This record gives sequence, structure tokens and C-alpha cells, in this order.
Amino acid sequence: MAGPLSVTSTDGDLQRMFGWFTGDGWFTAAVGLTFGPDDEMAFERLMPVWRQFTGTSTRVQTQATMVRCVATDRAAAIAAFKAYGFTAARGPAKRAPKFLFTALKEEQIRYLQGLFGADGSKTHRKPQVTLTSASLELLREVQLLLLNLGMRSNIKYYPHRPTGRAWGQLKVNGESYHRFLDLVGFPLTPKKQERCDRFAWQRTKQDRLAIQVASVVPDEEVEVYDVSEPVTHSLIAEGMIVHNCNLGSLNVSKFARRADDGEWTIDWEDLERVVRLSVRFLDDVIEMNPYPLPVIDATVKSNRRIGLGIMGWADLLFIMGIAYDSPEALDLAEQIMAFVKEKAHDQSARLAEERGPFPNWSRSIYKHGRPMRNSTVTTIAPTGTISMIAACSSGIEPIFALAFEHRVKQPDGERVLPFVNEVFDRLAREQGFYSEALMQEVLKHGSLHGIPGVPEPAQGVFKTSHEIPYEWHVRHQAAFQKHTDNGVSKTINLPNLATEEDVASAYLLAWKMGCLGITVFRDGCKGEQVLNVGVGAKAKKEEIPAPAAGLAVIKPRPHSLHGLTYRMETPIGTAFITVNETGDGEPFEVFVQVGKGGSDTMAVAEALGRLISLILRLPSPFSTRRRMEEVINQLSRIGGGQPTGFGPAKVLSLPDALARTLAEYLGQVKPDAAEGGNGSGPHRIGDLCKECGQATFIYEEGCKKCLSCGYNEC
Repeated sequence: MAGPLSVTSTDGDLQRMFGWFTGDGWFTAAVGLTFGPDDEMAFERLMPVWRQFTGTSTRVQTQATMVRCVATDRAAAIAAFKAYGFTAARGPAKRAPKFLFTALKEEQIRYLQGLFGADGSKTHRKPQVTLTSASLELLREVQLLLLNLGMRSNIKYYPHRPTGRAWGQLKVNGESYHRFLDLVGFPLTPKKQERCDRFAWQRTKQDRLAIQVASVVPDEEVEVYDVSEPVTHSLIAEGMIVHNCNLGSLNVSKFARRADDGEWTIDWEDLERVVRLSVRFLDDVIEMNPYPLPVIDATVKSNRRIGLGIMGWADLLFIMGIAYDSPEALDLAEQIMAFVKEKAHDQSARLAEERGPFPNWSRSIYKHGRPMRNSTVTTIAPTGTISMIAACSSGIEPIFALAFEHRVKQPDGERVLPFVNEVFDRLAREQGFYSEALMQEVLKHGSLHGIPGVPEPAQGVFKTSHEIPYEWHVRHQAAFQKHTDNGVSKTINLPNLATEEDVASAYLLAWKMGCLGITVFRDGCKGEQVLNVGVGAKAKKEEIPAPAAGLAVIKPRPHSLHGLTYRMETPIGTAFITVNETGDGEPFEVFVQVGKGGSDTMAVAEALGRLISLILRLPSPFSTRRRMEEVINQLSRIGGGQPTGFGPAKVLSLPDALARTLAEYLGQVKPDAAEGGNGSGPHRIGDLCKECGQATFIYEEGCKKCLSCGYNEC
């Protein structure tokens, strides 16, 4: 019987056989495979799979060129290939089988191993792998599969050649070449793999992940569609895996009402009205969406998934005077989400009575209960963009900062507007602790922490995400998860001092409390160690061994060094600059930290520190102090887009701030002069934004977004 193996076969050779069949096989009135003289391993491994899949024991024919062929025209064998999405086609019309685009990545890799084993090659003395084919569409489909695996490629195609036959080539090079060798390689063709291994040392260029747009010109008008992929709920767009959803979020802060006794409460009646309306609206979206293929239309409507969640949670707690890290907040979270789920499910059941249940209801978890219109109803999704549009806090996250700068690009330049959380501003005025001086301090620091004159109850309520212990982050997610059909989007913020045990405890607590999954983010998790090297060391100073006579070597770093750490305000945030010195008091190395570990800001700062340290340690006829003076001359007065401070204390940029600090270390300027600009500029709270250039690019709800311009990477 044809086709006894499944696509999820554990040995993986079925997918490899499919790949070889696409490359060195044919599908016309019959199906067949060919193996070249060097394809002995592929022949031995794939022939048993071929015979089992086709249900034949056809004799192998060997040509004079030592090329071996096997074929069959049995109807059952042809039907087996068609069942997996293969179609009869000659070379220029070949396509990849349809099942690949919803298959597991492991299966896609095995298919590519077979295809590249048949028609791929390693370019001689170049870090490049190529795939040749007469079919442009096949090359494009392979390009998509490679993108799904994180590999970029380019295609050259020649439809008209002197020989009259079309020919195309797909090339994998750069960083993707090494990724290809790690993930795919040539396991069926040892000679090709040997050529790759022989030049494994080859240097490659960094993959170019963007291209410059030369021009944009008007073209014809065409219809576009909202897409829903029914199997993996994802699709490939510009080399990224994109998920599609039908989601909506309620701004719960809008349902807070002050009772006659002055206490705040929830308008449950109005909340129920909006929940029911939202469920009906999301169900209508399923009907109104145009779907590009009938099978997608049928699959989406068979399950009718929707996801109603909430946002504005931190704003609601501010209004009601409840601290995020309090049992009262958890009780309210469970109460609200249980109410939303109850009314949303009831409305879905009412819609089932009115419009009918979702077609797969009889096979669902609801089959023994009340019929439902939708297979899932509630989801708490990331709301980074829509929460900014709605001017409320994101999802169920605590607020990241109470104030920041908002920059608006205009034809005549850029306007800088200080932005203060609307709820905080209003409540500060109502509670009588508002002042312009307070708002300036909040704008500089982003929170109330450490600001004198703020009432203690206000400091307890108006906390930002990094002021809240991670246990409360997890407990909030668990409280909402109890009453949510799908997942809950939430970032568990940890301070920089968090240990591995803290991270493990966060995961364990989330598991114990029933969370489906969590995102843990430790502040500055990739670069803090560099700043601490040599600071506060108690070990005895060691002399730096002098290099041997006549040898020009970089001075080795001793086991321990002493130094000084300076705090300096810069246009992109507070910088901590450490200068370590030898036992003779000579500067030896410089470390610079500004922003969070792993950020672009920190990368630039670390690069400056490394280069200065290298200059100090390289052999030179100049003394280390003279070299540092030359560094100061080069960095001093380098201008940037957002200087901070006034007059002589004006700091133009991070390099300018670094030059001032090094000058202070050498005694060229007094400490008061060097610190004069500190505190006059706004305190930056995030990484540099690629869109507006401001240091307000933060990580929240599993996404990165800019608080200034709204740019996001989700």
C-alpha cells in the first residue's frame, strides 16, 4: 500500500526523500528519482524510503554514466505524492509541496537537506552555498523556507538563455552561510559537506537586514486582505514570523466611578454593556473579513476564535488609590477579569442561540455544556500601540514612567513637549501635592522615588514597574490568568541586582500559580559586569609586568586594579565612568556605562571605553597621561542633537561628557566645573529609538516601544 509513512516520521528520511524528489526527480505520467555517481549515501538511505512510500520494488536502472534511476507509474504511488501536495510538472514549473509551509521546522530542514543534496553545491573558495533550478517559483518558495529558519538568500534568474532553457540560482552567503551549515548542511552528500568543512574558517560579511528605498511612485489600485493562517496562525512577512489575531481590549480605567460617599467603585453595569457589545463586534469581524482562499475562510469560521482583554489597569489602580503591590489589587484583578469572562462567555452563548455555535463545537471542550459561538473568547494581548492611541497604560502592566518627553516632527523642525501621565497629573492636583517643581523632578527621574515633599500614600500608589518586586508582577499575571481562555501578555521586571535564584523563583512561582508562560526581563542584564571590574577591589595592587626588551606587546591586565568611578549626566542618560590605574598611579583602562545592558546606547558607551583602554595599553613613546590628554582633545566639544546644561557646564554629547570626566581625573578641571551640568537635563529612561533618536525606547509587554514617538518592535 502506498504512503505508509507519515510526514512526522521520526527518522526524517521521508522529508529528505521529498526534497531529493523535488530536485533530482520527475513527476509526469510517472514518478521517479535519479542519483549521480557521487550520491552513494543518498541512494542507500533514500531508496528504502522510496520503496516503502510508493509500495513498489522496481528495479534500479544504471546508465553508462553511472547515473541510477528508479521510476513507477503505479496509480497508488502517484496518488501518494499528490496527497502531500506534489503536482505533475516539468522543470520550469516545479513547486515545493504544500505541506512544507505549515510543517514543523525540523521537517522543513530535512526537506532542504534532500533538495540541496540533489541540486545544491558549495561555491569554490567562497563562503557561499547555491541551489540551481529551472523553476523561479521553486527558488522563491525555498527562499521563504530559508527565511523561516533565519537565513537570507538572493536569487538570480535567466528566463531567456542562448540554449533556450531557463536557469536560476539561489545563493546563501554572509552570516546565513554559517547558519545554513549548522542547521541544514549536506548530510546525504559527504563530498559536498567535505568541501564546506575544508573552508569552515572563511570570513563572511554581516547580513544586510535592510535596503534603501530609491523612490516611491504611484501604481494601480488593488484589493488587499486581512490574512488568517489556519494551521500555525502565523505567516512569513519580510523574513519575520507574523501572527494573526482577532483581538480587542477594554480600557478599564474608564469604568471607575466615585460613589456618593466619595469612595471609588466600578460601574459594573456599564462594563457589562461594553463587554457584550465587544464580543458581538469581534464576532462580526470574522464575518466581515474577506479571506483570500476558501479553505482559510472555512477554517477560521469553523472555530471563530476571538480574544477580548483589558488595558488601562495601572491607571485604574491610580484612580482607586490602590497600590499595584497589594492584596487589594489582586482581589480587584480577579474580580474584574472573572466578570469580563462570565459576561463575555454568556454573550457568546447568546450569539450561539441567535446565529448558531461554531461548527467544531461538538468536538470541543464545550460539547457537554451550553453551545458557544466562539471557541475562545478572552485573551490579554500586548497593547503597546493601541494603549498609546487610547492614552492609557498598557495591558495589565504597571506604568513604566510617570513622565517623559514627547517629540513631534513638523515641517519647520521638531517640537519637544514634556509628557506627564494624565491620571497622575490630575490626581496630583486633586490631592494637593502638585507643583511645577515636582513635575520637573518627575520629568527628570520618571518616578516619585526619592523626591521630597510627596505624601507617603502617593508614593505607595504611584509606583513604576521597576519599583515593584517581581513577586507582585507574577501574582498579577496569575490573577488574570485564572479567568482568561488564552494567554496573558505580561513582562516580569527584575532589578539589575536580581540573582539566578530570583529568576528561578519567578519561573517557579509562575508555574505554581498557573501561568501559561512568562517573560522575564532583568534590568541591565547584559553589561553590568564591565562597570564593576576593578571597582572597590580589596586585593593587593599588582605591578604590571614590563614587556620583554624589543617586543611591542599590549600590556596584559593584572589580576586586580584600583580606580575611581564618576557619575556624569549626559544627553542620553546618566553615565558611570570608571578609570582604573596601576600601582604607579598611571591610568590603565576606562569603562563607560550609560543605559541598559544590551542596548544600542550601552554598545556605543562600551565601544568608547574599549578603544580608550586599548590606546592606554598599546606600546607608545608617549606616557599614558599624554595619551589620555590626546584622547580628551579628540573627544572634547563633539556636538550632539540634544545638549544638556548651560554655559561652561553645557555637555554636548556622550563623548564630550567622557572628555570632561577624563580631564577631571587628570586634574585639568575642578570637580565642581565638571559636575555643573548634572541634573539640568531630563533623565532618560530607555534605549535610543531608531525613529526619533530619543532615549525612551523601553521593553514592555514582550515588545519594545518608544514613549516619545510611538515606534514599536512587536
